[in-house]
Amino acid sequence: MILPLQTLLRERITLALSTRYGLDPESMPTMAIEYPPNRRLGDLAVTVAFELARTLRRAPRVIAGEIAEAVGDAGHLDGLGRLEPTGAGYLNVFLDRAACARGWMSGTTEANPARGPKTVVEHTAINPNKAAHVGHLRNAALGDTLCRLLRFRGAEVEVQNYIDDTGVQVADIVVGLRKLEGKGLDDLRVLVDQPRFDYYCWNLYARVTEWYDQDDSRLTHRRATLQELEHDTDPTAAIARLLTDRIVRCHLNTMARLGIEYDLLSWEGDIIRLQFWARAFEILKSSGAVFLQPDGRLAGCWVMPIEDADTGAGAATDNNGAATEPADSDDDARLKVIVRSNGTVTYVGKDIAYQLWKFGLLGNDFRYRWFGTQPSGRPLWATSSVDTARPPDTPPTPPFGRASAVYNVIDTRQSYLQDLLVQALNALGHPREAEQSVHFSYEMVALSRSTARTLGYADAEGDKPFVEVSGRKGLGVKADDLLDQMTSHAEQEVAARHEDLASDAQRRIATIIATAAVRYFMIKYSKGKVIAFDIDEALSFEGETGPYLQYAAVRARKILHKLHDRHGLETTTLLAELATTSTAGLTDESGDGLWDLILDASRLDEVAEQAVRTLELSTLAKYAFGLAQRFNGFYHSSPVLAEQDDARRRWRAAGVSYFESQMTRALGLMGCEVPERM
Repeated sequence: MILPLQTLLRERITLALSTRYGLDPESMPTMAIEYPPNRRLGDLAVTVAFELARTLRRAPRVIAGEIAEAVGDAGHLDGLGRLEPTGAGYLNVFLDRAACARGWMSGTTEANPARGPKTVVEHTAINPNKAAHVGHLRNAALGDTLCRLLRFRGAEVEVQNYIDDTGVQVADIVVGLRKLEGKGLDDLRVLVDQPRFDYYCWNLYARVTEWYDQDDSRLTHRRATLQELEHDTDPTAAIARLLTDRIVRCHLNTMARLGIEYDLLSWEGDIIRLQFWARAFEILKSSGAVFLQPDGRLAGCWVMPIEDADTGAGAATDNNGAATEPADSDDDARLKVIVRSNGTVTYVGKDIAYQLWKFGLLGNDFRYRWFGTQPSGRPLWATSSVDTARPPDTPPTPPFGRASAVYNVIDTRQSYLQDLLVQALNALGHPREAEQSVHFSYEMVALSRSTARTLGYADAEGDKPFVEVSGRKGLGVKADDLLDQMTSHAEQEVAARHEDLASDAQRRIATIIATAAVRYFMIKYSKGKVIAFDIDEALSFEGETGPYLQYAAVRARKILHKLHDRHGLETTTLLAELATTSTAGLTDESGDGLWDLILDASRLDEVAEQAVRTLELSTLAKYAFGLAQRFNGFYHSSPVLAEQDDARRRWRAAGVSYFESQMTRALGLMGCEVPERM
């Protein structure tokens, strides 16, 4: 695609700069490559002459002319096209359309083979105490798309899902089962096998919250349960193990509906039982990264100095809402409590231990257990604190952790804690790992009021344009309910368009459309934007939606099928035939629309690179939308089926085929399939 060509172009210009001006390649400015607004102005534009004007003390137009001359005779690029300087100082590149098109179309459509060090991506991480809700889908969609993009670029990716099985949320369900429902371990063994057990826990969680609000002395039950979970005390720990196992399996089923899978489930309880924190604590103490506070409100706490104290978060808080040590002075505000005065570790302490393990810096490892086979056939492992028997014929345990880079996909509310992880790595003398410890943050998901009403939300009216959700209060939309509604709406549309299809085929297509609608909606907005999910908007076949992209790909396939039926055109042999086909319909002005489509489709690797570099995955979504728009414009302005000239028809068919493969690939990077019909 386009990136290798851009690399070659930069190399040729770099060599010319070195030869002409004696410049050291290491000291040269970054060579930006742009796209002119009109193909008559060129296909690419290089701005390096402007960046060198001050250094070389020449006008940009003079530098551009000298570079073009130095690159080669008459500015040629060895068959790739020609380089022309402009009076303003740009270096415009006119690519050899036929050569580039043939080269791109002959390229593989598979992801690059995995190479280099491993990258760990942690995402989803839903508290295992109730059903997943709509807000969790943004985390999972962003995280899974990031994994797909990294693999597309050639990275070895390990996908981890952190399971907080010892936190407040799990403790509250255990309290609810015992105190509100009067159920013990034997009762739970029957209950967990009932349909939609995660929905039952959803309602119970809201009831427990209300129960606490009625009498805050009841919070003693929470604190006692938390201690028993942390010390693995049965029967409390046994109840929590069974509860969380079933809820996690419910979450996995929900995510599988969106094509989201994992490599490893990392259980917080194993971090505690294997004393990962004890090992991390020794490392932190020996390095001086933490110290024991001798006096003041934080006396007896082990604390870590905060590099940027302007966060308002100096008190010992954690995302579980557990007991904290308040900060009441500027000095306290510059300290983060890692271990409370009562000896319990805060949430960030466990996170530090886990982050050290991810990079292979802890010196300890988990044991591992087989968790199951996912819908794609991909194996799923889970951490363990004991050696466990595994089913026969299971594959060997892969080497988990020991990553070169780590991406933690967590919402913006966790930015402070993620910053502390980076600070801890730096304090421990691991600057490279600190630099490669990346927080992929994003904003919350709400519901449009119309969608909230459709889904039966109790608080669908109000002044705000969207409805916020609160799992703690039982206010929100469960992810499975949303997916059910999306699929039902899509099925009605498919049935209306394709009455000839069997009901199971209609359902299959509707499921593919609904999945793309949800995933694209979660990706298309900037990660820093609060989004209000709207069913009608997401499912629309017009506008910036997943179904619109799918429809464009389906239309392209339909054109190719008709070309085969009417003209015997085979896409498998088309590329070879183009070698001897006249290029007039591509290279002359009438071929600008076709060339625009091919050139735009070739940019997928460039866009994927940009999306990962900036962690702005909306870049990919917007590119795919623009590509679909360009195809639809080309389709209407440049008939393919009705074209009488055989050579022009072949080149246009090739452009349609290339668009279809690149659009299918772009959709695949976003976790979306292309259905057989729309």
